Amino acid sequence: MSQETLNTNTSQWSLAIHRVTQSTAEIWVGTLFPFMKMPEHARVVIRDTDGQETEYFLNRGDWQRPFRQMNQRFFALVTVTDLLPGVQYQVRFERRIEALADIRPEPLWQCLRDGEFGTLPDSLPDKEDAPFIIGLGSCFYNHRDGGHAAAAYKAIYEAGGNASPDITFLSGDQVYLDIGFDSLSLIAKEIRERIAMDYAVHWQALGSILTRGGTWMLPDDHEYWNDYPFYDSLLPTLLPLKLSPVRRAWSRGSRDGVSNIQRSAIVETFSIGNELSFCVADLRSYRRGKRFLPDQPFARLCDWARNLRCPGVLLVSQPLIVGDQSLERNLRSFPEQYAALLAALGSSGHDVVLLSGDVHFGRIASVSLGAQGGKLVEIISSPLSNLTGLNGVATATPELKPKAFPDKATAAQLGWPVTEVDYRNGGWTVSTRPGFLLSAYPKARTREHFMTVGFRRDGLGGVSLEANAWRVRERSGPNNMPVADFPQPFITGLH
Repeated sequence: MSQETLNTNTSQWSLAIHRVTQSTAEIWVGTLFPFMKMPEHARVVIRDTDGQETEYFLNRGDWQRPFRQMNQRFFALVTVTDLLPGVQYQVRFERRIEALADIRPEPLWQCLRDGEFGTLPDSLPDKEDAPFIIGLGSCFYNHRDGGHAAAAYKAIYEAGGNASPDITFLSGDQVYLDIGFDSLSLIAKEIRERIAMDYAVHWQALGSILTRGGTWMLPDDHEYWNDYPFYDSLLPTLLPLKLSPVRRAWSRGSRDGVSNIQRSAIVETFSIGNELSFCVADLRSYRRGKRFLPDQPFARLCDWARNLRCPGVLLVSQPLIVGDQSLERNLRSFPEQYAALLAALGSSGHDVVLLSGDVHFGRIASVSLGAQGGKLVEIISSPLSNLTGLNGVATATPELKPKAFPDKATAAQLGWPVTEVDYRNGGWTVSTRPGFLLSAYPKARTREHFMTVGFRRDGLGGVSLEANAWRVRERSGPNNMPVADFPQPFITGLH
């Protein structure tokens, strides 16, 4: 390409590679900071492994506002097409330097952010090859992160090999909009500004994750407020939610972030060949009364489960293997849909891998899924970065409960036996650190981490799963790789 490029990078600009397929990718570009100037001319450049480049040009009319009633901050979506399956691509977000347009024969382009991604393969790798890997994380609080989470993810991604993620699943609480006493504001403009600025600083800190591989994001409650959409909490910082104008401003601003920045869909599915089927379902945003999903999307979720012809991977924001929760609602708090979802998951006889977060600990467990021969493998990764200070009382250490699944009432409703949950004696729980009173971390806490979950064919007609956890604040070796938390990977077969 003859046009000259000025290579710079500023983290006040964002590039997020959202969902990818075998032939397409969705690229989000823009800024979440209020003081950046909207480019008159910009472009997204895709470069393939042969060095061929495709340009997608953006003019002033292509920019959108991520938040209603706010004139600052802007973004654009570029859908890249005609890609090849299983191929790595580089991407650059650039703006034209208008000040030099009158004195230069060729435009000068400034690179604002860059990244890379791979398209989905047509089939899973053979057992002798590197697996197809999902990076899994949730619960990111920026206060004491210091860039650790993104740096660790970048290191493992760029190292390649058997640990490098191909795509990323972020299963909730990518921002904490309800933390801090400024949540007490009764002024709609201040509420909107607080939400927008939280997204700006969190997306700045997560930049090296969002620019590496296609990313699917789900919201959990802190993309809104604690235990959203319910507002019966007695937390002092959430008492203003009892006022309908405050609740309306907060709900609209936070929903804009989920829809326009995280790009979360209510239910979406995709597959890799006929060997692995994926479903991503937002079981938080649409909770009302006794349902965690409206009827139509819930039917789509259950239809996906009932029609499995291979192992399934389900991404949701909260786990299924949970006890009764009286203080904050989990999926069991919606007993009718909870039982119906389990019935659908168990109906095909195929194994289901549930990927989740929320609970501030990391854990892998498995259990029988009804009488058709399938099993549930539940992998929880939480947190990427722990809460601090007064909010640090919400940190947690791993729980090896409930001991049996499903609970007796649900089992009776389904006609299932109650089965012991296999926690492997705690062998696959993420390690913890002690807390110290009056410190940033007053309670014992799970180490900050993300997990990798790899899949490949096992040579016997099934799929092999291999998972590990990686400490984001401990790195070693010449490539500054994150330290593996498990003494050995979790490995199981799926059918």
